[in-house]
Amino acid sequence: MILEFTVGNFLSFSEKRTLSFEAKGISELKENVIRSKKYKLLRSAVVYGANSSGKSNLLKALYRMKDMLLLSVKLNDSEKLDYSPFLLSTEAEQSPTFFEIIFLHEYTKYRYGFEYNLTEIVNEWLYRAQDSRKEEALFVRTSEGIGVSNKFNEGEGKESVTNDNRLFVSLVAQLGGTISKKILELFRTYNILSGLENKDYNGFTTRMLHSQSEGTNESFSLFKKLKLGFNDIQIAESEFNHLESRDNIIKGLKPKNSSAIVAGAPVSLIFKTVHSKYDKKGNVIGTVLLDKHENESEGTNKIIDLSGPIFDTLSLGKILIIDELDAKIHPLITTHIVKLFNNPETNTNNAQLLFATHDTNLLSTELFRRDQIWFTEKDDWEQTDLYSLYDFNLPDGTKVRNDSNLERNYIRGRYGAIPFITN
Repeated sequence: MILEFTVGNFLSFSEKRTLSFEAKGISELKENVIRSKKYKLLRSAVVYGANSSGKSNLLKALYRMKDMLLLSVKLNDSEKLDYSPFLLSTEAEQSPTFFEIIFLHEYTKYRYGFEYNLTEIVNEWLYRAQDSRKEEALFVRTSEGIGVSNKFNEGEGKESVTNDNRLFVSLVAQLGGTISKKILELFRTYNILSGLENKDYNGFTTRMLHSQSEGTNESFSLFKKLKLGFNDIQIAESEFNHLESRDNIIKGLKPKNSSAIVAGAPVSLIFKTVHSKYDKKGNVIGTVLLDKHENESEGTNKIIDLSGPIFDTLSLGKILIIDELDAKIHPLITTHIVKLFNNPETNTNNAQLLFATHDTNLLSTELFRRDQIWFTEKDDWEQTDLYSLYDFNLPDGTKVRNDSNLERNYIRGRYGAIPFITN
């Protein structure tokens, strides 16, 4: 579970900015809080802001950190790093990018981060805090070398074989390190999605639904509850057509159907929705199977595709990160998805949700606590600032009340982070 994520000198983020999942000492919506010994963490967080304010860049930063950790050991010595600094400052474009994450794993708090430029890892560090004890360094990497604590013996002897462009924790994990594997495992639990390109995770959802029966899969109950216009779904197997797949690749197209391996042979999974067929008196006389991609709306396709990552995250206690969650979806359905995470009865494994949106219908004290609502806004130098509603000070110096009309006040500009439209 994430406590904090900090990013600096990455895309529109020039200065370091921190997103926190640590719950503040406020009384509203206590069910939205996960309690883990002395820690109190939020089940979800939402980010608002004008277009080009940096919402997506915050989520991209989490993806970039994940990508670097999981792919680091595959780099050749001379390969360049994926370096995207803030380019509107002569100082920043020559400085390293900063990523740091604080998370809980089995009641132990870890703080891991690194700084890097185009050619090398400049700094890297890992700290641990167990129970109520103070934080202790497990290893620290600087330009002078890597210092390893005797409490991180899995890293001993590996300092000299770590290339300048590779992360030390990734190398140690690949060589069997126990603690270092926990760092990588955290990032493997991230489901990072685009709310605009839901076809990217259509295959995952189709395979998941195919492998589970209706009685054991929560996606089926979600479809029925939301009344999307169909009665059921049907996923059929057909022989995988290699020639068709080749033609799609040549044309630059993605195949509509998902491939899978069944009994050792590749098959194609065809997703159909089941609709009732009526006579002229309105009596149901049978059913009709419709192609999901061709006959269902963009919104319905997104909800179906999104159901896989949602319930994978909820059932395994993962972290779901979505940009533009509200795109193509009715506000009531988006609200229902958020409630699945905020409700401890449906989120029994302490999964977390982070998403960016423009849907102001969600700005309600009945859905979110003030510490769950975050804003991005650019200053006069086009740097992204990130702040929570809980920390925001009104013009008279007071804090936002928990009975405020959040949607109305946000649209009126009381909290900032809205477009400035000239007359």
